[in-house]
Amino acid sequence: MTATTTADLHEIAVEECKDELTDYAAYNRLANRGKPQFREAIGKISGMEMKHYNFWKKYCPDKINDIKVSNFVVNYVLFIRLVLGSSFAIKYLEKKERTTIEKYDSIANLIPSEDKAAFDEMVEDEKGHERDLAKEVEGSYLKYISFIVLGLADALVEIAGIHAGSLGIYKSTLITGLAGIIAGAAASIAMASAAYAQAKQGFQGSAGLSAFYTGISYFISALILATPYFLTDNKYLAITISLVFGIMIIAFISYYNSVLSEEGFTRDFLELSGIMLGATAALYALGLAVSVILHIAPITSLP
Repeated sequence: MTATTTADLHEIAVEECKDELTDYAAYNRLANRGKPQFREAIGKISGMEMKHYNFWKKYCPDKINDIKVSNFVVNYVLFIRLVLGSSFAIKYLEKKERTTIEKYDSIANLIPSEDKAAFDEMVEDEKGHERDLAKEVEGSYLKYISFIVLGLADALVEIAGIHAGSLGIYKSTLITGLAGIIAGAAASIAMASAAYAQAKQGFQGSAGLSAFYTGISYFISALILATPYFLTDNKYLAITISLVFGIMIIAFISYYNSVLSEEGFTRDFLELSGIMLGATAALYALGLAVSVILHIAPITSLP
């Protein structure tokens, strides 16, 4: 190998050692809880990560004592396991591996011939074996994610639009908030019923749980979006805060979907944000037009 190639490989090896050691630590921590089948499968994955670490460390022996686990990454994985479940945490780590695979493909020419077989085996681990093992421990709740996302996404557009239209007509934040909650309650029941009927058509899961997840996610979103209207009588501040909450929910939906579906974050986030903001602006304008045409006086308080 040339001096430049050796230097490049040394730098890559240091980076990969840290990544593999960090993933090993994260999987080990994930394996501390759960059923025996879960712990066994995660233990196999963590063993692969340690094998990969051992491959790379021989290329940077002078830096081994300086290579430390990224506690931030490990703690983040443990946090998302606590909040979103072990399956999501595993999916997050899988997504990191896909970036690693692309990197390995680009540096294959730097690997010495005597280590090529071990390197190819490591690439195969990343491409297939780890993903297959991870599928063994995916939680059953993942099949219901599409129903949760459906409830959240529909609520964001519909309730934000109802708020904007009500605000345009009545000019009252209190009435706007109440309108959103009432509409949210009715729509959550309708959405749950639709989800139940949909799930009965060949869905491999509980139709009742599908309906529950859809309805409850819709109503929770409606409550979140309505809350600012009860905290201030400034309509512009209320609608701004409500839309900020909506965008935060959209960011969560887009991030969650990007990890689980292995698709991009930005496109989903921008599309759903644009739909919500566009619907809000259009329905606020419609509400203003209705109030002018019908000569509806502003309502500042309830009787």
